[in-house]
Amino acid sequence: RLPAALAAVAFSVALLAPGVAVAEPVPPSRDFGNGPERNEEAAGLGERASALRAAPGEDFRRRPGHDQGYPRRNTLPVPAENPADAAIKLGLVPYHGIAAKLNDLQKRSDRVSAEITGRSHDGHDLYLVTVTAPESRGEAREQDRIRERIENDPAGAARDRKLVKKYKAPVFFNGNIHGNEWEGTDAVLRVIEELATSTDPRTAALLGRTRLYFNVTANPDGRIAGTRQNGAGFDLNRDFITASQPEVRAMRQIMIDTQPVAMIDLHGYVNGTLVEPTTPPHGANYEYDLFITNAYPNGLGIEAAILALGYTPEADGVFPPQIPFRDSAEGWDDWPPIFTPQYAPFQGAVASHTIEFPMRVNGSDYTNRPVEELRRRSAINVDIAAAAVRATYAFVDSRHDRIIADQIEVFRRGAAGEPAKEVPLGIVPGFGPEDVYTTTYPRAYVIPAGNAQRSATAAARLVDHLVANDVRVERAKLPFRAGGKTYPAGSYVVDMRQPKRGLANVMLEPGQDISPRVDAMYDISGWSHALLWGATVDTVASGSLHVLGVPVSAAAPTGSVPDGRGPLALAVRDAKEVRAVNDLLSQGVEAVWADGAVVVPAGARGAAEAVADRYGVAFTRARSGAGVPLTPVRVAAAVSADELFTLRELGFAVTPVSTAVLNAGFDWSGADVLVVSSGLSHAALDPQARAALDAFLTTGGVVTRGGTGAAFNAAAGLLTATSVTRPPTRSSTRRAGSPASGPR
Repeated sequence: RLPAALAAVAFSVALLAPGVAVAEPVPPSRDFGNGPERNEEAAGLGERASALRAAPGEDFRRRPGHDQGYPRRNTLPVPAENPADAAIKLGLVPYHGIAAKLNDLQKRSDRVSAEITGRSHDGHDLYLVTVTAPESRGEAREQDRIRERIENDPAGAARDRKLVKKYKAPVFFNGNIHGNEWEGTDAVLRVIEELATSTDPRTAALLGRTRLYFNVTANPDGRIAGTRQNGAGFDLNRDFITASQPEVRAMRQIMIDTQPVAMIDLHGYVNGTLVEPTTPPHGANYEYDLFITNAYPNGLGIEAAILALGYTPEADGVFPPQIPFRDSAEGWDDWPPIFTPQYAPFQGAVASHTIEFPMRVNGSDYTNRPVEELRRRSAINVDIAAAAVRATYAFVDSRHDRIIADQIEVFRRGAAGEPAKEVPLGIVPGFGPEDVYTTTYPRAYVIPAGNAQRSATAAARLVDHLVANDVRVERAKLPFRAGGKTYPAGSYVVDMRQPKRGLANVMLEPGQDISPRVDAMYDISGWSHALLWGATVDTVASGSLHVLGVPVSAAAPTGSVPDGRGPLALAVRDAKEVRAVNDLLSQGVEAVWADGAVVVPAGARGAAEAVADRYGVAFTRARSGAGVPLTPVRVAAAVSADELFTLRELGFAVTPVSTAVLNAGFDWSGADVLVVSSGLSHAALDPQARAALDAFLTTGGVVTRGGTGAAFNAAAGLLTATSVTRPPTRSSTRRAGSPASGPR
C-alpha cells in the first residue's frame, strides 16, 4: 500500500485546494516538541537537542559523563505506582517497578550500569543496562578505539591478530518491543540479576570477554496499556526502515553505538517456540555466508537450551521449538529491514534472531483466562526467553574470536567494494538454491544538486536519513563526472566502498522482482527510499569515482526567501511545504491560494523567513497578493494510526472518527473535511448517522484512499471509480515444509 507519508501529502494537497482551508496545528503529545526542523530529521541534530532538553538523548554514548569506565552508576527516576499496569495481572514486573530494581542492582553489583537512552512517545523513560566486568577509564577508551577501528579500518583490524583477543564482544538483547508480549522484559531482568550476583568463575570470565547490552523494555507505552503498539499506535517492529518513532530511534542509536556482533529480539507467542534464522527470501544485501554460519548454530543452541528446561506438550502444553530456516518453506523471511533482527546485521550483527516464546497470554486469553493460568503461562515464557538469552551469550563467548572476525569481515568487504558473495550450497545443513539471494552493488549513488526545489528538499531529507543510519555521505566541493554524467558542486555522493554499504544499498536500490520465486512473505516486501522519498537519486553502476568532497553530518539548508519586497509564493509539493503552510497559518498569517501556490503577504516576510529556515522550503516572488483566503480547516479522519500520526505531524488538527463514532452521534459542525482510509463503512452506518453524514457532504470535502476509501466512495455515490487488486504470482518449488505463521 502507499506509504503513510506519501498518502498524507496527497491528502494535504487535496486539503490545500482552492476554497479549502488549512488546519491549525495541534499541541504535540510527546516531549520532543514538534520534532526535528529544517534538514535535521534523521541526522538527529534537532531531534537530539530537543530530546536532551526533555530527557537524555538518543546518542547516549556521546553524552557528558560517558567518557568513563564501568560501572557507570546512574540513579534512575522511579515512576509513580500505576495499579492499572497490564503486567500486574500476569505476575510480571510493572513498568513502574523496573527503575527501582535496576537502581538496587547497581548498588549491589559493580557489573551493572543502567541509563536512560530516551523517552517513548508517551514520555516513559527507556532503560539500557550494560553488564560487563569493571573497566577503568583507560580500558573503556581502548574498547571504544577497537570498536571504531573495526568499522573504520576493517582491513587493518583483520590483520591485527591481538585485536580480537582484547575486544569485549558486544551483544544486544531487546525486550518487549511489542507491548503485549511482556515476558522478554522479565527474562532480561532475571538474567541481569543472575549475572550481577553470580559467584561462578565462569560468569566472571564471560563478562571479561563480553559487553552485554539489555534494552529492558523497548515499548513501555504498550507494556503499561497491554497493547502491541506504542502510544502513537505504531508497531515498532515495522519501523526500522523509517524510524518515525522515538523508541525506534533510540534502539537504532544503541546498535550504531554498541555495534553488536549478535542480537536477540524477544517476542510472543508461537507454540512451539519460534527461533530464527528464517525462511527464504533472504535479504539480498546481507553478507549471508557470514550470517547463516553464525545464526543457524546459535539457533540450534537456543533450541537445545529450551528443550533442556523439560517442558512438554503433555504436562505443560509447550511444544518443541521450531526453526523456520530448517522447518518451514516460506512465510517467515528476513527480506525487509523493518524488523529489529533484520536491521541489526546492517550495523554489524552476524547473528540476530526473533524469539517467539510459546504460551499466549494476550488478547482474548488475557481477558478470559483465570489469573492463575495466565501466571503459569507467563512463568513458562520467562523461563524460555531467559534460556534464549543465556544460550546466545554463551554462544558468543564460545566463538568469541571468530564472531568478532566475521563482523570485521562484513565491514572489510564493504570498505573494499568487493562484489557480493553468492553463498555456497550446503554451507550449513539444508542451505539450498532456494536460499540464494544476492544483489549487485553499484560504484556509488549520486543525489544531484541544482534540481527543482521539491527535489532539493527531498534530497536533504534523504541525506539526513542516511546519515542518521550511519551511512557515509559526502558533499562535492567541485563539479565532477561519474557514470558518464557531470554533476554540479553541492551534489551528494554515497560512495559504496564503505563499511555499511549493505544498509546504504537496501535504502537506495530500486529492488528486484522476486515474485516468480516466492508465494508467501511475512510482511512489507517492497520499499526504496530513492524511489519513494521524492529525491533524484542516480546510480553509478561502475567506473572510477573522483570526487573532492567533505563528509556530511547534516544536509545543507535548502530554505530561501528572495530579496526585495512584495508578496511571496510557496508551491506545495512536499511534506515540508505542507508543514510550513500550517505553521504560518497557526501564527495568524493571512495567506491565500493563487495559481496553485500559497501566497504570503509582504508584511509576513519575517514569518516566511523563519519557516523557510525551519523546514528547508523555498519561497518565490508572487505576482500579486490576491487569491482565495486560507483559514484553518478541521479534519475528521477515519485513518490508520500511522496516517493519523503523519497528518498531525504535518500540522493538521485531526479528530479521529469511525463507524462506531458516527453511529454514536458525531457533531459535524466541528469538521470541514473527512478523510477515509480505514475503519469507516458507509454501509454500516445507522440511518441517523448516514443522514448526518449526507448533510455534511453537501458542503464538506472528502478525501479517500485504499480499499476502505474506495468502498466508502462507492457506497456514498461520490465518484465513478473502479478499484483493482492485483492477484499474487505463483512460484516454483522450494524446500519442503509448511509456511510459518505468528505475530512477529
